[in-house]
Amino acid sequence: MTTFDPNTQKQLRTTFFGLDIPFLDHLGVVPESAENGKVRISYVVKPEHTNSFHVAQGGVIMTLLDFAMGAAARTASNHQLGAITIDMTTSFLRPSLGKIVVEGTLLKAGKSINYCEAVAFNEAGEITAKASRSEEHTSELQSRLHLVC
Repeated sequence: MTTFDPNTQKQLRTTFFGLDIPFLDHLGVVPESAENGKVRISYVVKPEHTNSFHVAQGGVIMTLLDFAMGAAARTASNHQLGAITIDMTTSFLRPSLGKIVVEGTLLKAGKSINYCEAVAFNEAGEITAKASRSEEHTSELQSRLHLVC
């Protein structure tokens, strides 16, 4: 969702399911849907985001997968602060070119740890990359840090 400043009519940054994430806005990520533990976003690969093979740089795709998983978990929880990625495993199956659609899913919500997965598709509907991650609720992490400090 893109917002406008009512005083200047200048376009403000896109919000991502209620969050202001400047890096995703800079990339041109489009939030499409988010509900009940599922998220869908899209992105068109830009020349400045490609590697020496002229396909999307792996870090860009990992960013999309990571965000989709975290956002999916956020739609199914009341943890307003979100979560911190504990680990993430990514597999690249084919080059990512053109419009990329990423679908993230919450697999299991735990008391302090969530398990998620995401898949990136090209315009032909083929999987270009997939990932899984576990994440810790930030309130749990903040509590532990408070005890340590």
